[in-house]
Amino acid sequence: MPISTREAKRELRDKLRAQARRIPEQQRASASALARALLKAQGCWRDAQSILFFAPLPGEPDVWPLLGEALALGKEVALPRFAASAPRYEAGQVLDPVTDVERGHFGIREPLGRCARFALDRLELILVPGVAFDLRGGRLGRGKGYYDQLLGGLHGTRCGVAFDEQIVAEVPMDAHDARMNCILTPTRWVDVKS
Repeated sequence: MPISTREAKRELRDKLRAQARRIPEQQRASASALARALLKAQGCWRDAQSILFFAPLPGEPDVWPLLGEALALGKEVALPRFAASAPRYEAGQVLDPVTDVERGHFGIREPLGRCARFALDRLELILVPGVAFDLRGGRLGRGKGYYDQLLGGLHGTRCGVAFDEQIVAEVPMDAHDARMNCILTPTRWVDVKS
């Protein structure tokens, strides 16, 4: 009997989380630096005037240093902020990554409540974390569905950011799961063909 998409996602999530824990911290740091350099070489990075970043959790590629660089280049920067009353993520503008950010609902850095809400349709580049990605734009998140809800309201370029170890042959997908337009790893940039 075939397993359900939900069960396939759970199994893949468990496998890749265990695998990620085995990557040494120094290797994650150097791989993150390579991924940041590769992103900065892309036209979508250079051209984007507004970028949605993510605050990396342990085991995710660290794109955080680029947030300050983007601000210095005059780009508008936003981070996901959990609106518990909805419950869903929205985008909050960040003008200073030191004074405008705090630990939020899930212990993840996010904009303070006083930071202006950023219109989702104005975001040109969206950097997206995940547990796994495939090269057709499939993404496996943490399992709550909040990020997919956020991604559903975005029209900019959705870029999955991952370590090479997080790339799999195929991510099990449901109809509501958002696909990426491109995938960034420390060793490659992949434009997803529609």
